[in-house]
Amino acid sequence: MNSRIALYFQDKHEIAYELEMAKYAESRGIKEIWQADTRLARDCVVMMSALLTETNNVRIGSGVLPIWTRNPAVIAATWSTMWELAGLDDANQSRVMLGLGAWWEPITSRVGEERKKPLKAMRENIESIRELFTMEEISYSGEFVNLDRVKLDVAYGNVDARDIPIYLGATGPKMLELAGEICDGVVLNYIVTPEYIREAVELVSVGAKKSGKSLDQIDRPELLVCSLSDEDPKEAVRTGKSLIAYYLGTEPHIMKASGADPDLVERVKEVVGWPATEDDYRKAADLIPDDLVKSLMAAGTSQQCRETVEEYVDAGVTCPILYPLMDDMRPVIDAFADWSM
Repeated sequence: MNSRIALYFQDKHEIAYELEMAKYAESRGIKEIWQADTRLARDCVVMMSALLTETNNVRIGSGVLPIWTRNPAVIAATWSTMWELAGLDDANQSRVMLGLGAWWEPITSRVGEERKKPLKAMRENIESIRELFTMEEISYSGEFVNLDRVKLDVAYGNVDARDIPIYLGATGPKMLELAGEICDGVVLNYIVTPEYIREAVELVSVGAKKSGKSLDQIDRPELLVCSLSDEDPKEAVRTGKSLIAYYLGTEPHIMKASGADPDLVERVKEVVGWPATEDDYRKAADLIPDDLVKSLMAAGTSQQCRETVEEYVDAGVTCPILYPLMDDMRPVIDAFADWSM
């Protein structure tokens, strides 16, 4: 039986190429694509709309949309619009999925947002958006979300409830529990070890129990970097080092979850600031040991990458969301198109 595999698009590749690869992936049987809302580089809504238009049956999710950038009523209306645009897939499911995240520093404060009480803000956003998806008029009174008799006032067309699954991009313990408690799924982060995933899945299970659900009712896709080359696996590993250097140097929540040596993190931060250049990443790559790369991502040959992905599935991931890091995505798509465990 083939295992479930998805692709992750960020801003590594040209947009036209990503659209081409989305169609190629669909032809090879890939069922999902998750689009990053990447720093201030690419907007996930624009990219998701293009991907939905260029494909016929693939499900498309946001991986993930920061809640601080849009009002929850606007988020609900946006996803409702994409739901209308896309229709349902062959299994009669929504082709669009909503993944939300709490953003990160330093980007939040640099654009004038105050990332306070992210757990409370996330709960209020998810609860209110889910109510809006019923297409009924709602009111919601919270600290961060206040809606006064608001509905998705579709005057023409389909007014059915929008059965759009909501995912929470979570890294820390409390956010992982919240995902299990109030969401359809959790988007687990990347640049982490299988051991971290096991602990994260247990926290999701704790949250699920709070609302009377089992872990099996919570989808658990995970972003997973895949730097693959059968012709030059050493270069694939080196390319992976550049990405690790970026995250160790700029995103504190991933630094902590990665389990990387704090002294290494400090050395990397001396080279990689925010925003950093590709040259900075390559310089910092020389600081990253091979064994750290192989503990945090799928890197090397096709066989080595498949074996690594299996480790993450064994740890509790329901759908690896592969981020093809090399310039050519096709080897990753081909290596996993007929993959089974």
